[in-house]
Amino acid sequence: MISQQFIAVIIFFVVIVAIMSEKVHRAVAAVAGSVLLVLLRVLTIDTCISYIDFNTIGVLIGMMLFVAVVRNSGLFEYVAIKAAKLAKGDPWKIMMFFMILTAILSAFLDNVTTVLLIGPMTIAITRMLRINPVPFLMTQIISSNIGGTATLIGDPPNIMIGSAAHLSFMDFVVNLGPGIIVILSITIVCIYFIYGKKLIVDDSAMEEVLKLDEKKSVKDASLMRKSLIMTAFVALGFLFHSALEIESSIIALTAASIILIIGKQDVDEIIANVEWSTILFFTGLFIVVGGMVEVGIIDKLAHLLMDVTEGHLVMTMLVLLWISAILSSILDNIPFVATLIPLILTMEQSGLDVMPLWWAISLGACLGGNGTLIGASANVVLSGISNKHGYPITFVQYLKIGYPMMILSVLLATIYLVVRFV
Repeated sequence: MISQQFIAVIIFFVVIVAIMSEKVHRAVAAVAGSVLLVLLRVLTIDTCISYIDFNTIGVLIGMMLFVAVVRNSGLFEYVAIKAAKLAKGDPWKIMMFFMILTAILSAFLDNVTTVLLIGPMTIAITRMLRINPVPFLMTQIISSNIGGTATLIGDPPNIMIGSAAHLSFMDFVVNLGPGIIVILSITIVCIYFIYGKKLIVDDSAMEEVLKLDEKKSVKDASLMRKSLIMTAFVALGFLFHSALEIESSIIALTAASIILIIGKQDVDEIIANVEWSTILFFTGLFIVVGGMVEVGIIDKLAHLLMDVTEGHLVMTMLVLLWISAILSSILDNIPFVATLIPLILTMEQSGLDVMPLWWAISLGACLGGNGTLIGASANVVLSGISNKHGYPITFVQYLKIGYPMMILSVLLATIYLVVRFV
């Protein structure tokens, strides 16, 4: 077992370093790591499959297909032009508008769905203004993870926590919503000092955008109407999927199937637009992290965490918050949260009031996703979209903005938890 633990840890860190260095494509690094775990007998094929989160994979594929069809209607360009006109072509106002919009949508839709919808709009509008979309996209990654923290359905860890602790949609809104509003507001202020004064656009570019007729961007009016109707149903589906006892992947794949049928688009072309390298990356990464779970590394880390705090509620709450945030910036937060849930349930049986611990895990795991480019699904997907359009976001480039903003948000969450629950 010790040798297997050593192998799993080494493979994990080699994969992470390879991804960070960008010397090897991240999909290749993740898949190679998962293959090594099987060859070195740390995992079997069956255990590899068991660690793949097919719900996440289903959401990714379903929404990528859905968005690829909707994009052909011209909807994204239409909304982009309307947004640009509303902001009067001011790039900072556009950035702020999209940050708020991303956060709101991420609270009610899956984060990946949100960035799949917002990303293409952002690239379209920045091309019109002839400015680099990367700062816009990076701030949207940050906003999506902050907004997704506020509700039961906003992020996968919240769904897991809500199920284990029997928490409702409104429980999350009431207990986390106020804190998230504060964190988002302060984040926007910080982003202004980072980017606000650097976003310079020629007056001619602004005037050119304001003169555009958004109606002319509509490529297929019939498809746009169908897309708007289907988007509304998708939003409702994600909002109520837990009450309907339907997995979010089924919502996404159903939407993709329907839009492919009624959209009357070239199916081969639509399928080719799916970010298959991203799908491979997620699949491999789930297996690499699964190797850490299988040999007991994550379980040992969780038990060590509890031993250090000696059961003190406030200390346990704050340690859980920070450890969850730091580890979630480099590890998939789903297996980590899955490991912590039974431990907290055991503490609850001993008579301890564990409600603050649930909120600490939620805040830490979700906000921690902002730390690195691989910290959350939305990060990987949006960076993939950016790369495909010719605007690469490097690991280090994002780290310089994302990690400090993550630390700030967790500091604010610390203050919020202490004020609210102590």
